[in-house]
Amino acid sequence: MASCSLGSRLVACLLNVSEARRKDLVETVAKAALYNTEGVRREGTAVLNIFNDHDYNRSVITIVASIDSIREAVLSACEKACGLIDMRAHKGVHPCMGAVDLIPIYPLGEEVGVEDCAKEARAVARGLTERVQGTSAFLFGWADSPLQRGLAQRRKEMGWFKKTLDLQQIRPDVGTQPQKQFGVTGVGASPYVMNCNVTIDTQDINMGRTIATAIRESTPGGLPGVQVLALPHEGAVEIACNVESVKGSPPDHSAGEPWPSFTIGGQPYCHVPASLITTRVSELAGRDGVRTKGTALVGFTPRECRGLAELALSRGIAEFWKERRRIRM
Repeated sequence: MASCSLGSRLVACLLNVSEARRKDLVETVAKAALYNTEGVRREGTAVLNIFNDHDYNRSVITIVASIDSIREAVLSACEKACGLIDMRAHKGVHPCMGAVDLIPIYPLGEEVGVEDCAKEARAVARGLTERVQGTSAFLFGWADSPLQRGLAQRRKEMGWFKKTLDLQQIRPDVGTQPQKQFGVTGVGASPYVMNCNVTIDTQDINMGRTIATAIRESTPGGLPGVQVLALPHEGAVEIACNVESVKGSPPDHSAGEPWPSFTIGGQPYCHVPASLITTRVSELAGRDGVRTKGTALVGFTPRECRGLAELALSRGIAEFWKERRRIRM
């Protein structure tokens, strides 16, 4: 793989925006991360992937950059999104709170610490509320100092899981009282979080919720680092998993795919492989005679993200999501 002078300082932001049905709009947001208002490209920044989900009406834009460049790239994308997406008109089955719903920043190597990402996340939260009047943010993970509350906990506190969101009850960490046009944005930092969604061939949402409970980290016998929801999706049920990196070396399993591992700040981390999540969901659904329809990764594994970031930046391919299938790895 080609070397990259920025490789030792790389970070990723998996920017979640509440729009997927107007793909041209989402691409406009992605390009705002790459080019300034005069159309001049920002050095050391690339968009690796844009994942659109029509039913959820939600997109995830994978932005990679050096730690010194990520702030302006993300803020520019967020500013553009807030000008194009109005939460008062949003319709989708995935829970969401903001036009820019989530801004997580992750280190892509041990040369950048999670605290470095937390500093940038807090700066992004402040910058967003200063640039776009009426926006507000809550902090999670390492950015939520000193409590370091996880995303699931913060979402629960904010009422994210409720069918009807009452913005008047939300007390943001940064910015003014949330407005209906923008909602409220979650901004945080942590070791890399992968998204893995497994679809089961049923419309029985209660079955999906039972499976979600069984594999959730907080359940005895659940999968480490896995936070999960069951949601209706394209005439079936999707087991939507956030797969957090967990501190420590991979467990010693005699069978199955090894757990991917990496190092941040001299500390070992690992995460549950997507194949294990798929297998567990398949086994649980199979008890009721239901099959899985497929598994989708939203973006990449941590190792893939690092490798593709180095490739895109070393070759100067800013709009990498357009070129990825044509590039020989």
